[in-house]
Amino acid sequence: MSFSTNVKEELETVVPGSRHCQLAEFAAIVYFGCEIRKGENGAEEIVIASENPFITRKYFTLLKKTFIINTVVEKILQAIKILDEKGRVRSFTEGVDPILLKNSCCRRAFLRGAFLCLGSMSNPSKSYHLEFVCEYQSWALQIQQVIASFQIEAKIIRRKKYYVVYLKEGAGIVDLLNVIGAHRALMRMESLRVEKEVRNSINRQVNCEAANITKTVNAANKQIEDIEYLKKHYGLLNLPEGLRQMAEVRLEHPESSLMELGEYLNPPVGKSGVNHRLRKLGELAESLRYKEEKL
Repeated sequence: MSFSTNVKEELETVVPGSRHCQLAEFAAIVYFGCEIRKGENGAEEIVIASENPFITRKYFTLLKKTFIINTVVEKILQAIKILDEKGRVRSFTEGVDPILLKNSCCRRAFLRGAFLCLGSMSNPSKSYHLEFVCEYQSWALQIQQVIASFQIEAKIIRRKKYYVVYLKEGAGIVDLLNVIGAHRALMRMESLRVEKEVRNSINRQVNCEAANITKTVNAANKQIEDIEYLKKHYGLLNLPEGLRQMAEVRLEHPESSLMELGEYLNPPVGKSGVNHRLRKLGELAESLRYKEEKL
């Protein structure tokens, strides 16, 4: 089962206690997951267009909670503001009537219904992406505005004939899951985020250490190369005592760090002193190479 399916399975079980919140979520499901059709007797009928079982079960759960199950469809449509003053069905392209979304709790319920019908999200162990795929731009704008009311930034893009409201930041997705009441999914995502961050941190540290080791090995190889050149073309005995001793210690301990090399000297020298002497040896070797090339 995908992470997205797990979220919807959890949201199906979240039923608001207040009737105004139930109406807001029910309205979102009717707008985004149902169709209004004329029945054989000419009366309006609500038909669930989606094959998603979570939507179907949530629809009937809210229908039982909010209305008497055999309530006349017209009364339901009036309650969720789908009928206009003249009793005609409002265009679904207009989105859910804002009067149903005045309260923060109702906006949470609305987003929960919207996600059940239009939402999906990727597995956070792979990437952070949550989206609502909307048939109409007005739906996308309404969902974006409701999300923004919780200080969460969502963006809209056009994908073929659809308008997609999406979030790509892990923190924003966590906040939205909290808003719609998907707390189990939120905890799972936070756990995966921590694992991902720890793994990335370890990888960065390993890469950094590997880079440092490579840098140290390359520097040591260059130092030994310079000393061998001086030994052949200049003679280590011709070096000042401090540099001669440094050259011999480096040749004897090719894998040692600068600090370790300093301890082998007599008297011992600190890391900066070792680095200074090796730099002097390198400069002398380069000077000799330059003179040799000129000849």
